[in-house]
Amino acid sequence: MLFEQVRSGGCLSYLIGCEDTRAGMLVDPALDQVDRYLALASERGIRIHYVVETHTHADHFSAARELGRTIGARIVMHRMSAAPFVDVRVDDGESLICGRLRMRVLHTPGHTEDSTCLVLDDRVLTGDTLLIGATGRTDLPTGDPEALHESLFGKLLRLDDATQVFPAHDYKGRTSTTIGAEKAANPRLQRKERAAFVELMRGLDLAMPEHLSEALRTNRSGGKTVSQLMAEAARGLPFMGLEELRERLEHGRCDLLLLDVRERDQFEKGHLPGARHIPRGQLELRVDKELPDPTLRILVYCQFGKISTLAAATLRTMGYMRAVALDGGFDAWTKAGYPLDGGASA
Repeated sequence: MLFEQVRSGGCLSYLIGCEDTRAGMLVDPALDQVDRYLALASERGIRIHYVVETHTHADHFSAARELGRTIGARIVMHRMSAAPFVDVRVDDGESLICGRLRMRVLHTPGHTEDSTCLVLDDRVLTGDTLLIGATGRTDLPTGDPEALHESLFGKLLRLDDATQVFPAHDYKGRTSTTIGAEKAANPRLQRKERAAFVELMRGLDLAMPEHLSEALRTNRSGGKTVSQLMAEAARGLPFMGLEELRERLEHGRCDLLLLDVRERDQFEKGHLPGARHIPRGQLELRVDKELPDPTLRILVYCQFGKISTLAAATLRTMGYMRAVALDGGFDAWTKAGYPLDGGASA
């Protein structure tokens, strides 16, 4: 068996392949590591047949939909997953066959209702059901401490003590543990009685994941993240740097129309010299009237350089093929001490 653990911060994903046939699967992939997975699979000579999610993630963005679309892999989740893009829905006791590998599914609800653990010959991928020295939290949507107790003590911990445990998260740089080691030393597993365990889990005071709402929206629906939208817009655009623009303005050779897409009150407090103003929310409705020449070379800027990227991409879609975005934003321009018009120039 070919087995590669890929770390992205505290998130752990796994590329698993059959050494004889080179058929493989990818478990719990993160969106920001897509190129890395594809490069690793190519390097190992693995063709990814399945992209498997152990559960609906709330703390990072899944790459399952992107990989399914890019490489034609089948997306696998438990039958209770809300995601509409799942190709293969599995349930407790069923197995996935990949070359000569067989991976058995354990339904282990508790962290989420669709949580699963994936059992191979000598190891188990535990998702967020069992972590190293901890367990998955139960205070997120569809979490249930009583269900987690049953999943752990009634199912997962009955595996052989020598079984290697590979979780979906670890924030201390650790890679794996064993069932036996966790039974002996994991503080949460010392609360073997259901009531004591439930009390412990309900008493945890954990901060909510930073991108909870966005992660649940995208992972459950297959919609795009803000970062994806930004990256797609940026791929189709050239940018101009702050220093380049400053020199052009300073030497009177600026052949660009500067377009400020911030709100009116921000524009009136101060803006780049000679800039025109159309708020981003009105851009599509006003641009034809206010900028009737689609051959104009337009440089779009906003406060921090993000909304302007989307706005410049929109202008190119509308036919303004010389629209570019400022690499940075009004905030960076003012911090650099470059000239302004309007109230902020005072």
